[in-house]
Amino acid sequence: MSRMKSFVAGMSLAAFLATGTAFAGDAESCKKVRLSDVGWTDIQATTGVASVLLTALGYQPEVIQLSVPVTYASLKNKDLDVFLGNWMPSMTNDIKDYTAEGSVETISQNLTGAGYGIVVPSYVADAGVKTLTDLGKFKDKFEGKIYGIEAGNDGNRIILDMIKNPADNLQGFELVESSEAGMLTQAEQSMKDNKWIAFLGWTPHPVMGAMKITYLDGMGNSGFGAATVSTNVRKGYLQECPNAGAFIKNLKFNLDMEGQMMDSILKGSDANKTATEWLKKNPDAVKPWLTGVTAFDGSDAAAAVKTAIGG
Repeated sequence: MSRMKSFVAGMSLAAFLATGTAFAGDAESCKKVRLSDVGWTDIQATTGVASVLLTALGYQPEVIQLSVPVTYASLKNKDLDVFLGNWMPSMTNDIKDYTAEGSVETISQNLTGAGYGIVVPSYVADAGVKTLTDLGKFKDKFEGKIYGIEAGNDGNRIILDMIKNPADNLQGFELVESSEAGMLTQAEQSMKDNKWIAFLGWTPHPVMGAMKITYLDGMGNSGFGAATVSTNVRKGYLQECPNAGAFIKNLKFNLDMEGQMMDSILKGSDANKTATEWLKKNPDAVKPWLTGVTAFDGSDAAAAVKTAIGG
């Protein structure tokens, strides 16, 4: 190496050391990471995990409570960065226009083996209600009601479409929109009294997982049935914030993991506290999520997480 090259190399190294940010994972504008919480316990759990780890890495996560439609509009408008709750195929209609225009990007599947659809207590299934069209045969026993969760979510929309479709034999039924907690309270009370009820069910879920319920068949191409959950980001997020983006893309969960955290949240624990406790008990789970990732300041990601949460 010539003396001039040595001098230039030395000056470059000095500049790196002087700035203290030369190895930083992302630009300062990426420090705040805005995530949507649509009020579902599984998404509260996974968003809690992301938030705790982002904080440990030196980022500033901001969790914003939004409905599904507003979530996608916010991603399009760049008022939001990340959504971990893209249930598919039931949310196909919610996301298709945004995907087509490129304003929302799907970067990974974060959960497989899930399920979604209308369920009835197993004693109701044993009495002859096994398919969607069977509901209409026993309208009076169901009091003409199907129970859903919050207005605007994909599952409610699918049920409303089914009620409108004569082929589904649900004429005269109404959808009772509530919340996850409200729906479950109604379901538990009905089952305690051995009454007939049809409601929106999904897996993973610790409460529903413990219930003796049966998913109805005959859902066609409605979007109900076997499901996966994907991660969405606003257009260009991975390019603008490659380090945070790599971490978000790396996040993969499983049914058992989510079920454990959901159980704690449903019993009243804060999502971030639940996530922190789970991460302390399962430190190896973090390793693949940190592949190719640094802390915000460019330091070792694994060391930063260990310092912040232990385990």
